[in-house]
Amino acid sequence: MYEYVIPCVLAVIAVLTLHRKENAYDHLITGAAEGLKMMTTIVPSLIILLSAIYMLRASGAMDAAAAFLAPALSFLGIPPETVLLVLIRPLSGSAALAVGAELMYTHGPDSLIGRTAAVMLGSTETTFYTISVYFGACGIQKTRYALPAALIADFVGFLAASWTVRLFYA
Repeated sequence: MYEYVIPCVLAVIAVLTLHRKENAYDHLITGAAEGLKMMTTIVPSLIILLSAIYMLRASGAMDAAAAFLAPALSFLGIPPETVLLVLIRPLSGSAALAVGAELMYTHGPDSLIGRTAAVMLGSTETTFYTISVYFGACGIQKTRYALPAALIADFVGFLAASWTVRLFYA
């Protein structure tokens, strides 16, 4: 059923452009060209971001930061096992999913840690990725208050996730 969605959308577009007596091919070419222009503004920031994430993980800096922050976050009610998830989530969604999956595999998906990790993944954002993509696409170079506000929102999301899971499942 789902395999017919894209061909049906293309057919509807073709019928509409024929009805309006417009050239559908020209519209597709124009859209593809605009997409490529947009990609040239986004790709450099993505390459830098992904390279920085890989270097941080490979150097062991993320593990050291997790060990350093674990007592403070534990005091606030965030389980120490999820510290690496808290650190990696604002940087990379795929790395955060890998950390979350590892936590669920190690502790179980129905454990306090597994549930906390799942809620954290759903209630926070890949802040640096989002800012680099959207601000890069718009040509904005100074993020000003957007980055601190987004990081504060992420931290509140982590706290709320931890507290909510403890409230409903502990």
